Amino acid sequence: MTRIAIVALTLVAGVLAALASARLSAWWLFAAVPLVLLGLLGTWDLLQRKHSVLRNYPVLGHARFLMEAIRPELQQYFIERNYDGRPFDRDVRSIVYERAKGTDAEEPYGTERDVYEPGYEFLVPSMAPRPVLKSPPRVRIGGPDCARPYDMALLNVSAMSFGSLSANAVLALNSGAAAGGFAQDTGEGGLSEYHLRPGGDLVWEIGTGYFGCRTRDGDFDPAEFADKAAHDHVKCVSLKLSQGAKPGIGGVLPGAKVNAEIARVRDVPQGRTVISPPYHRVFSTPRELVRFIARMRELSGGKPTGFKLCVGSRRQFLAVCKAMLEEGTTPDFIVVDGAEGGTGAAPLEFADHVGTPLTEGLLTVHNALVGTGLRDRIKVGASGKIATGTDLVKRLVQGADYGNAARAMMFAVGCIQAQRCHTNTCPTGVTTQDPRRARALDVRDKAPRVQRFQEATVASALQIMASMGVTDPAELRPHMLRRRIDPITERSYEELYEWLEPGQLLAGPPAAWAADWKAADPDRFTV
Repeated sequence: MTRIAIVALTLVAGVLAALASARLSAWWLFAAVPLVLLGLLGTWDLLQRKHSVLRNYPVLGHARFLMEAIRPELQQYFIERNYDGRPFDRDVRSIVYERAKGTDAEEPYGTERDVYEPGYEFLVPSMAPRPVLKSPPRVRIGGPDCARPYDMALLNVSAMSFGSLSANAVLALNSGAAAGGFAQDTGEGGLSEYHLRPGGDLVWEIGTGYFGCRTRDGDFDPAEFADKAAHDHVKCVSLKLSQGAKPGIGGVLPGAKVNAEIARVRDVPQGRTVISPPYHRVFSTPRELVRFIARMRELSGGKPTGFKLCVGSRRQFLAVCKAMLEEGTTPDFIVVDGAEGGTGAAPLEFADHVGTPLTEGLLTVHNALVGTGLRDRIKVGASGKIATGTDLVKRLVQGADYGNAARAMMFAVGCIQAQRCHTNTCPTGVTTQDPRRARALDVRDKAPRVQRFQEATVASALQIMASMGVTDPAELRPHMLRRRIDPITERSYEELYEWLEPGQLLAGPPAAWAADWKAADPDRFTV
């Protein structure tokens, strides 16, 4: 490759020298250069063996790679309709941008969606709407074992690590959270100065790599954890079991990206590839998990402690519930991450086909806690494509107490859904460690956008609830959300799903739950 490049440059120099010596006009000289370059490119295409298209179609074949490179942009800006883009359609992106900028988020002439299409969902308005609450309610996080409860906002910044996000993105998100009075989940990448400097409330997340509180061999360091968890800005601590985009697998941070700053935040060697294993060292059974959550709460000085997961096996979650009952202790919160979530890169097979979507995940966790009589001790958070007030209200109907948003918050700080998060070439400076690209994100401009987006989205949710005749989220009921089954049939969530009564699993599980309840073992994760 290097030799061919040298030969090509030599040939170009020779041709130009010959043309110059022939004293041809500047116009001819200008025209000859691209012709020579195209000829050399065609020769290279014919000789190379990596791309068959280029061997058969020299020079012209490069158009294929160019079109492939800009395909997402062409699709997003010129082809897709307002409501069918993925992962987020243009309507949703537009409403986030408009709310972040403080402009009107209204559309004329009615909906573009097919309201008779199977799967279409709608909320039920009341004939007696209520006044909209002037101030949003907050959710008290902290069970009977918690000494320092925290009042969580209805919508917060979901887990995104420094390293995955640029320093400026983290600063903007936390500054917005500080101004708006909501919380930011740090993600599993450690507790950085960019999380702490603006003064926003934090949920410090610990993953399988124990970044920021790990020993030299990668185990959990209780002393370092206790020291950092004591920080005033850390309001809750969370143990990540799995995440929506790739449940059941760990992550790899290439050594080239582990600069001195990231190495310091994560407690890892600089320049060395960092591997997050798919499993935890601190527990291997449901009972050990419950005990470790209690230990984390004790080490944090009694702050609210919980865990996050993408739901998989129902009987495994029931095993955790049995362990809670037998140990006499519970987490203060559980965050349910839907399989449709995910801000970072993940194998396509996992993103598309592994894990439970948020609706079913929430219903599983909510019903399991209700059925075991534990629901009043544990608050449930929902994370997965929450971007609008409607999204938030739906999740509250389905069993959540509050919501977390990741990609919508990224939109608020400038993300354009270029889907290059894993390449370090983010065009807006949100998901890159390239200083030149990251500087494009102006913290002073984007932080207020985060605050405005969160405030407007919560206000929208409260307005929707008021139209449904509800002022307190606790008043929302499953019959208030309906789904179209076919063009002439629609059913409420009350009819579509089974809802357990408090303590029903203990008294006598219904037939649909009996086998899983019987197989659930608090001393092992039964497959």
